[in-house]
Amino acid sequence: MSLNSHRSQLIATAVAASVATAGVVWSWNALSKQRKRRQLDQDIRRAIATQGEEHASPDVLLHSAAEDVELTKVAVEDFQYDEELLREQLARNYAFFGDEGMQKIRGSSVVVVGCGGVGSWAAVMLVRSGVSKIRLVDFDYVTLSSLNRHATAGLSDVGTPKVKCVERTLKSIAKWANIDACVDIWRKEDGGDLLEGYDWVVDAIDNIQTKVDLLKYCHDNSIKVFSSMGAGAKCDPTRIQISDISHTIYDPLARSVRRRLRLLGVSSGIPVVYSTEVPGDVKLLPLPEEEFQKGPVKELNAFDDFRVRILPVLGPLPAIFGLNAASYILCEMAGKPINNPLPIKNRKKLYERMYRDLLRREEKLAGEPLTRLPIDEDDVALVFEDLYRGRSAIPPHEVPARPTLVRWDYTKPLSVENCIVLDHKDAEKHFEACSGLAAERKQGVDLWGAETEEVVKRRAEEARKAMAWVM
Repeated sequence: MSLNSHRSQLIATAVAASVATAGVVWSWNALSKQRKRRQLDQDIRRAIATQGEEHASPDVLLHSAAEDVELTKVAVEDFQYDEELLREQLARNYAFFGDEGMQKIRGSSVVVVGCGGVGSWAAVMLVRSGVSKIRLVDFDYVTLSSLNRHATAGLSDVGTPKVKCVERTLKSIAKWANIDACVDIWRKEDGGDLLEGYDWVVDAIDNIQTKVDLLKYCHDNSIKVFSSMGAGAKCDPTRIQISDISHTIYDPLARSVRRRLRLLGVSSGIPVVYSTEVPGDVKLLPLPEEEFQKGPVKELNAFDDFRVRILPVLGPLPAIFGLNAASYILCEMAGKPINNPLPIKNRKKLYERMYRDLLRREEKLAGEPLTRLPIDEDDVALVFEDLYRGRSAIPPHEVPARPTLVRWDYTKPLSVENCIVLDHKDAEKHFEACSGLAAERKQGVDLWGAETEEVVKRRAEEARKAMAWVM
């Protein structure tokens, strides 16, 4: 036999032995898992027999190894979930975060305040990802209209507390998790009672004052908190982003929360999920006439300051907000934070420069220094990004080399509706001709034509609709 033939035979023998060894190892691992599942199934059956049939419920599905596709539906209190099965259930998370990161996640705790369309999704994904202790806080009940956006509610849950609905689902997902469902409302007077002993807070409250109170409390007491801004009346998922509260730019709820927090001495340090999308042509759902006949609408609220009018909501959007909250918190817990969230549109220095240019022109017109204008940098962003789409108001609507804001009609006060975007040289020309500082005041239509005037009218109408949501 030649040397090459002998070598080939040895290699073939080695490969065959390796394959056989791998097969034995795989078979042993599979057999071990089957035995563990069989033992788990037998232990649960014995527990049911001991504690009585009243403890059995269709919450958990376990596969029996003895019977190929048998579904055993049980829920046994205080049952010790096998660590190997738990790690198998969380295998993809362990692969992503590693043992150390998952140890931190499993040892962390979260309070979710508000368990509606945003909070329910956040709670579900936090527990699915390994968080072992979670408290759910909400005073509200599931209604038929909740079913378009709630993570766990079904028809059979209508009329039940939202927290109980979420609790039942979480217990069916994670037998190891400690779930505390509180049918309650968070109040600043006794806020610590519901937050004490927990590492993180998810703020999914849709009432502005309660939201501000919660964020202020967490900030003052060094409690980590992640807040959800407004998901209502939005439809564009590409405009959703995570940022510090101080960097939010055209979310009406974020704007109101930010301003109230600033008055309380909190200007930054709170991560939020929000959308830069300006709400479209949608309106509050109407109240039946008989509701108005009962008295002032504000007196119909279940609690003081909680809304009674209903905002239209596209179901996927609050879910995306909740998933953003869960993702951010999980990465923070695991020690792998999202260090530099990608801003969708947050060209802060550009907006500051445009605001200063506008202020300079308005001071020149007033003949004296001005400390502030009727619009702010958020409004500058709205006019530039959302109304004029980053382009000049003058056809063919080119992208300005140096975008500048000016009043369109100098006989009217400065406002979002009365601002247009021009390139710097065109803005200077417009100001000199239309401001009244020259010998003869011209109108914008005289300078730029009827087509430009029609564009400005359409954008002004869009601005009025947008500002209606803010105010």
